[in-house]
Amino acid sequence: MERPAWAPQGIDISVPSVSRIYDYYLGGSHNFEVDREAARKAMEFLPGLPKIMQANRAFMRRAVRYAVDAGVTQFLDIGSGIPTFGNVHEVAQQASPGARVAYVDHDPVAVAHSRAVLEGNPDTAVVTADLRKPREILRSPEISELLDLERPVALLLVAVLHFIEDADDPYGAVAELSAALAPGSLLIVTHASYEGMPISTEQAGGAVDVYRNDVRNPLVMRDREEVGRFFQGYEVVEPGIVQMPVWRPQTAPEDEDPFTFAGYVGVGRKA
Repeated sequence: MERPAWAPQGIDISVPSVSRIYDYYLGGSHNFEVDREAARKAMEFLPGLPKIMQANRAFMRRAVRYAVDAGVTQFLDIGSGIPTFGNVHEVAQQASPGARVAYVDHDPVAVAHSRAVLEGNPDTAVVTADLRKPREILRSPEISELLDLERPVALLLVAVLHFIEDADDPYGAVAELSAALAPGSLLIVTHASYEGMPISTEQAGGAVDVYRNDVRNPLVMRDREEVGRFFQGYEVVEPGIVQMPVWRPQTAPEDEDPFTFAGYVGVGRKA
């Protein structure tokens, strides 16, 4: 397999990547055939995956605009993936020039491409780190130089928490990150769930198995109550922890694809 110029040396391009599969679902070009093959295999069980990812990205854009309207102009996006059209810095800096955005990911392709896209943008930073090690994120010089943690920050955990198993303590990681944020900060979360699926749990579970066995990454489905636990210490803003098309929609939810109701989103404000 020929290695394209944008693929960093040292990564195994024969193994599918969560970030590149997500890029494929969104119609991006930074993915390999091995990623597309895994994505198509998952879609045999869960054909609405691209619609789910598009709805996820649309919610993220609405939540970023909500944050700016609320006066929050600093963003910490963990598990940010490969930048595609309408990413956090584009939405935030269009709404508020000078808004500061730090992207964090442990995928070398996502990090390398993010740095290329953001070159020359002084109000952004890219950090190689893992959500499971929040202390490393908080202590990274790029975060310290860009973000003022004494002022409110919007912490984005978009389509990342469902890739962390309970054994790795995702609730503890979110709590540690939240403890470092100033009052008035926001927590923005999206999370996959069997609840709301227009197909059976057994069929959807086939896609979960593809992620675990082919992508070598767990995909942990959590229910609404379990997703709500991530918001301890936050006041969840209206309309609460809801399915993606229901959160401050710009189009009528009943017009959305049924698959876009698979999963939960929410925004919380730290007291």
